[in-house]
Amino acid sequence: MKTRIREISWMPVALAGLVAAGCLSDPGVGPEGSADSSGDGSGADDGLALVGSPGGSGDAAYPCDGDTSRYNAVVTQSGSGWVARNGSRNVYNGGDMRAAVQAALDSLSRGRTRKESVLVQGSGTIAASSRLSVPSYTVLNVCGTIDVTGGGSGDMAPIYARGRTDIEIPNVTITGTPLYAMFFRDVENLRLGHVELRVSSGLGIRIDNHGHSNRADKVTNIELDYVYAEGTSSHGVETYGVDGLRIGTVVARDTGECGLLLNDTINAEIGKVDAVNAGTGTGYAAFRLANRAGRVGDGYPTNIHVGEVVARGGGRGIFCVSESGGASIDRIDISGTGSNSILLENCHNVNIAAESGKVTGGGDVRLAARTQFANSSDITIQNLTISNTAVNESPCAVNSTFRNVTLVSARDNSCR
Repeated sequence: MKTRIREISWMPVALAGLVAAGCLSDPGVGPEGSADSSGDGSGADDGLALVGSPGGSGDAAYPCDGDTSRYNAVVTQSGSGWVARNGSRNVYNGGDMRAAVQAALDSLSRGRTRKESVLVQGSGTIAASSRLSVPSYTVLNVCGTIDVTGGGSGDMAPIYARGRTDIEIPNVTITGTPLYAMFFRDVENLRLGHVELRVSSGLGIRIDNHGHSNRADKVTNIELDYVYAEGTSSHGVETYGVDGLRIGTVVARDTGECGLLLNDTINAEIGKVDAVNAGTGTGYAAFRLANRAGRVGDGYPTNIHVGEVVARGGGRGIFCVSESGGASIDRIDISGTGSNSILLENCHNVNIAAESGKVTGGGDVRLAARTQFANSSDITIQNLTISNTAVNESPCAVNSTFRNVTLVSARDNSCR
């Protein structure tokens, strides 16, 4: 049984030309463990404003203001070397940034059940073949830059934790050639504040539950306030097996794959995804749901909410695939993608542009399905202006709704 609600309007070509000319207002104005690569344009950065506070400290409780009094241990750059102290104890003095920070982390109280904190003041290098292991109940505030050098293999990352809980990283900037910039496996109660990744390889932030013997046992209570990810060869931010995710803003620039990818992740609240050239030349997207993201039990109640997705160039804008869904996106602004602007494939209960949106040029808005999964169902596309591309639907989805959709020099190949 198919329910078709259609309220699609057409704008004459002549009027559309005036809009394009600016005479009238626009009417609608990886690495190890990466997700499946079922997918398989370029656009310049047009000055999109970054949401968040990219110019300053991202955490009011732990600002990078030089005050050391609130920390249990402090790591300080001293000329070409590093000194780590815990109270009156000198726990490291030498030339290795990684060793200095690890010594400070290891100097915190054993067996603690409350957070203790480490401040890093200064910038230095860490080899891609090594990692900092962050223990449970720890605040690690890096007021400087970690430059990752060389190569390596496996799950190495300058900031790494596995099987831990209650970790907070208020501030960090990572550059260079990491395999992963930040890697958290089986970590719960994790909070990342202001993170800047300006790298030339690897995956930005990976959070997963893949050490669990039962993958249905998800990690919980994950928060990311603000992430800027540039130059990764894989995704900017990727989650796999998370229940309870809050993200303020992800800004992705020239990431090799997705800006933000949620795999097998439920109960997520996301403020904004702002991507330029995410996944150029690939089937990846600025924002992607995959591997049963949003599926709760055997159903798809709305449990993933996104305030806004902005995509310029790159691969796709929004991509929902492999039995994912349960998602609502309030506002979208997608332009010039090399592949589909929006692709919903074998997805269920997805509401696109609940408030407003526009798709301009680039690839089509497409509803599709592979035969090995159940057909797409309960898709709502609304409050959307689509210009200079097409709406394609094949096969016809079950219970799809198109409401308040304006086509400007665009083709309607949806089911009727």
